[in-house]
Amino acid sequence: MHHPQSQHTQSLYFDYPRYPFVRPPEMDGEQSRYPVVIVGGGPVGLCSALELAKHGVRSVVLEEDETVSEGSRALSISRRSFEILQQLDLSERFLEKALPWTSGKSFYRGKVVFELEMPHTDDERFFPMVNLQQCYIERFMVEQITEQDSAELRWHSKVIAVVLRNDAVELRVDTPEGEYTLEAKYVIAADGARSALRRLLGLRMSGTSFQGEYLIADIKLSTDRPTERLVWFDPATNPGSTVLMHKQPDGMWRVDYQLQPGYDPEVELDEANIRSRIQEQLDLISEPGPWELDWFSLYKAHCLCLDDYRVGRVLFVGDAAHLVPIFGVRGLNSGFADANNLGWKLACVLKGQAASGLLDSYSSERREDTQETFRQAGKSTAFMTPPSRGCRLLRDAVLSLSLSESFARGLINPRQSAPFAYLESPLNSGEVDAVFEQGPRTGAPLQNVRICSGGQSERGTFLLDHLGVGFTLLYFTEEGPLPEDIARAVHSIRRSQAPLDHLVISRRSANNKADGWLADPEGRVFEKYGASHGTGYLIRPDAHVAARWMRVSGKRVQAALARIVRTTD
Repeated sequence: MHHPQSQHTQSLYFDYPRYPFVRPPEMDGEQSRYPVVIVGGGPVGLCSALELAKHGVRSVVLEEDETVSEGSRALSISRRSFEILQQLDLSERFLEKALPWTSGKSFYRGKVVFELEMPHTDDERFFPMVNLQQCYIERFMVEQITEQDSAELRWHSKVIAVVLRNDAVELRVDTPEGEYTLEAKYVIAADGARSALRRLLGLRMSGTSFQGEYLIADIKLSTDRPTERLVWFDPATNPGSTVLMHKQPDGMWRVDYQLQPGYDPEVELDEANIRSRIQEQLDLISEPGPWELDWFSLYKAHCLCLDDYRVGRVLFVGDAAHLVPIFGVRGLNSGFADANNLGWKLACVLKGQAASGLLDSYSSERREDTQETFRQAGKSTAFMTPPSRGCRLLRDAVLSLSLSESFARGLINPRQSAPFAYLESPLNSGEVDAVFEQGPRTGAPLQNVRICSGGQSERGTFLLDHLGVGFTLLYFTEEGPLPEDIARAVHSIRRSQAPLDHLVISRRSANNKADGWLADPEGRVFEKYGASHGTGYLIRPDAHVAARWMRVSGKRVQAALARIVRTTD
């Protein structure tokens, strides 16, 4: 029988909830086949459950632990992830606790050699990056699921066997009261870097594991330093290596320092030694404030992924599908993008609106993103933790030059996480992008635009506030209603193919009170989208562009939707 081996200690700032085991009906002989079972109750598994719920699909989440993850772990949430969270009605809850940031500094020999400044304009509702400990992220998501009754959370539940069938997946689940069998049409594997499902199915990741490990520690520190990314290269406290610091809510700070090759784990993981190393760093930056150690762990950088994120009726997301370096804060944000991409596709298949072949596009699109992440994060990781003597010599030369030469400072850029465009997606259609002078390309995520005055929390202030949960047709017009042929196509698609809303963006404000209308008297949306009268954008449920036309028609919209939902098995 499975009993969680929780190691969660008393925290200086967070009260870890203990969720009880609830005996499932299957243990008393009830037989059920669930639409989706999600293995893993971390942030990506919980996000997957909420994404499915958004599209009207219930799920069962299996988590072998009894509480949320310990410590800060995945700390930084990107703007694109907050756009996803907004659709899940979670963004406000997160922002009430989180710390936004836009800048950072990199130091070498006590001097600032690079200053990071991420773009942030009035057209964006959310900041480029926000810091929030993973324990809060998971707790807020658990509360959201519980409040909505959108998924069943089963704690103390460990998957010990899996059987793939043509029509379903069987899971053997171990609990404190014994084992039972659970059946699902589809399974989402969100069980992390040490994925049990990956092991049970005999799957291996391929790629690169980098040399060097980091010790990561959460400390409570009394200081008025601003929220920003801080990096020290070759500091006196860690010669030849790096130290990073991030501010967190509740007066907490995250300290990451690289361990030397061949380190002695018994020495480096001794709590007294950790405290000594942190104190040396605080002394180096002249930080006199008192501090306390809350939590620590080890981290090693990897660029590893599965060859295919779909294995029959099992779909892998987050760290179960890919392991990416922390530099550039890509891990959690990649996982949220996985859930966002998969949720609507799985819902369409389960509702009979699309062939199961649509799920293959999940793997192709998200693996493409993973490979781009490897290219960018790999560069950052090679700079932070040089894998060879040659790389180290090059890194050290760049740092030395950066003290006096401005051209070298740009090479220190940490390459922060950025939204990915599915430019090669098999789902894309429409006119070639060369026709447009501006606007998001086919396959790219939508660009937000402020469409009226008001505070950042005001609903309806931004373009993305007006998207529904299904497909959306953006139609641009000087004035007048949706053309008759397009209106007929929208009605037909809505009735027989897939959920499709329309949003008429008009330069005239006469009809702005009607449903499906958005006034753009200043033409800001028109300009940013390279649109004129008659332009159309077909938007996927994950807010990526499926197609765009300078002159849209009903037949074009129908053909583009058919290309997506009729993806062959």
